[in-house]
Amino acid sequence: MAEKIYNILIVEDDVDVAEMLEAYFRVQGYDVSTVNWGEDAIKACRNKRPDLFILDIRLPDIDGYEVARRLRSNRRTEYIPIIFLTEKRAQSDRLQGLELGADDYITKPFDIQELRLRVRNALRRSTQGAINNPVTGFPEGVLVDERLTDCLGSSDWALLLVSLKNLDGFREDYGFVASDDVIRAVSLMVHNAVRNIGNASDFVGHLSATDFVVVTRLDTISNLKERIQTRLEQSLDYFYPLRDREISQEPRARLALQMSNLLPPQGPFEDIDNLKTALFKQRC
Repeated sequence: MAEKIYNILIVEDDVDVAEMLEAYFRVQGYDVSTVNWGEDAIKACRNKRPDLFILDIRLPDIDGYEVARRLRSNRRTEYIPIIFLTEKRAQSDRLQGLELGADDYITKPFDIQELRLRVRNALRRSTQGAINNPVTGFPEGVLVDERLTDCLGSSDWALLLVSLKNLDGFREDYGFVASDDVIRAVSLMVHNAVRNIGNASDFVGHLSATDFVVVTRLDTISNLKERIQTRLEQSLDYFYPLRDREISQEPRARLALQMSNLLPPQGPFEDIDNLKTALFKQRC
C-alpha cells in the first residue's frame, strides 16, 4: 500500500516565509497549499480538507484566533491539528490559542527542524489516535479532560498546576532537542514526587506542552506541592551548560517555575473549562 501523503495548509501573510515553508515541506514529502488571508483559509477547506494547518496569528483580515475559532466550530475541520506560528510571546497569547484547541504554538524566529518534528508529532497524534504527549508520554487532551470531569462530581480532590516558564527563550539559545530534554526531566521529577508521596489514584497529565496538571487529594496537596517545587527549583540551573550557570545578567529570562493549586471550596465550577481557567488564574 502506498504511503499516505499529508496535506498541509499554510496560512501566512509574509510571502517569503510562506514560500520558504512551502518549499521545505514539499521536499519533506508533503502536499502543501498556501494562502495569505484568513478568509481564504476558510474557503480553501471547502474544496480540499487539509490534514494540518500552520496558522499565523497576525493576518491582514481576520486574525489567526478567529480562523481557529471557525475551524473548530465546523464539523468538517474541528479535529484537524492546528500549529500557531507567530511573533506573539506573551503567556496570555499562548493560552488563548490553546483554549481554542490549537495543538501547538511556535514563536518566530523558529527552528525549521523543530517545526518539522512538531508537524510530524501532530499528524501522528491525529492519525493514530494518540492521546499521550509524544515527548513525555503523559496523558493529554481527552484523557485529561475525562479525569478533570471526574472532579466535578466529587469533593475530595485537589489540582496542582506545574508550569515551566521561558522555555521558548531556552529553545532559541540551546535548540529544540535540549528543550525537549528539559520537558522530559521535569515530567520525571513530577512523576517521581507523585509516586513517592502521592496516592495510588493520583493522575499527572498535560494541559499544554509546558503545563502539567496533577490530580490528587486534599490531604496530599500541600506536601506534594512542596516536594515538587523544592526539587524543580534546585534543578533548573543544571539544565544550562556549565559556562552559563553563573551568568547573573542573561539576555533572556531564565527557566522558571510557576505553580498553583485549586480546591473544591474555591468553586463551584460549571465545567472543565471553568475549572482550567480558575486553575491558571491561581498561578503565582
